[in-house]
Amino acid sequence: MNIPIEEIKKELEARLPDVKFRPVRDSLLIEDPEDLPQVALFLKESPKFLLDYLSSVTGADYLDYLESVYHLYSMAKKQGPVVLRVRVTKSHTAVPSPINGSKTEAGAVQGPRDIKKIKAGKVPSLVSIYRSAELQEREAFDTFGIIYEGHPDPRRLFMWEEFQGHPLRKDYQQEDTEVLETTDIAWLEARGIKVPDEMKEKAKALHAAGLRALAQKPEKPRAG
Repeated sequence: MNIPIEEIKKELEARLPDVKFRPVRDSLLIEDPEDLPQVALFLKESPKFLLDYLSSVTGADYLDYLESVYHLYSMAKKQGPVVLRVRVTKSHTAVPSPINGSKTEAGAVQGPRDIKKIKAGKVPSLVSIYRSAELQEREAFDTFGIIYEGHPDPRRLFMWEEFQGHPLRKDYQQEDTEVLETTDIAWLEARGIKVPDEMKEKAKALHAAGLRALAQKPEKPRAG
């Protein structure tokens, strides 16, 4: 059984008057990410809702900002989901230069004008409230670059630690799979895999020039 989002909003505003909320479709946007833990804890412990199960933590990229989205259920009351959202700006890091030598940098990203408090790239972890958040927050960090402050084990989940970028971000630049970089060669050789000298020399040249082995996007979409 679903709980009307307006009912959730009304109860939260009465119990947590300093927290600002805004309905977004059938979900509730918490305007300051720092308020997320107290909202989640209230919904989990409130006898009226008992939202004791966090089924998913997912990320989304909306170009100007990233979202972390939570689906909560009550096992005792057999109701849900209640969907919560928080938004954060993207980190302002330089985009590596591609192998053709053209340089691009990520510009300063402005968050939505109607949200006054957005913390750049960071959201409080919910692991201390919902243990099920542990691996799911790691996945959202790995794929979208959302940093969950206070997470007990903030490592990548799918990508290796030396992997650069976050593959589900819309600004992610895919690597050229035919070209190795110095980090790739070091990883292979550490595992006893022989790398041809030609690939080593090309990797050294890229590294010396401060370039990355990035795949070049086609100028025009391929015909279907």
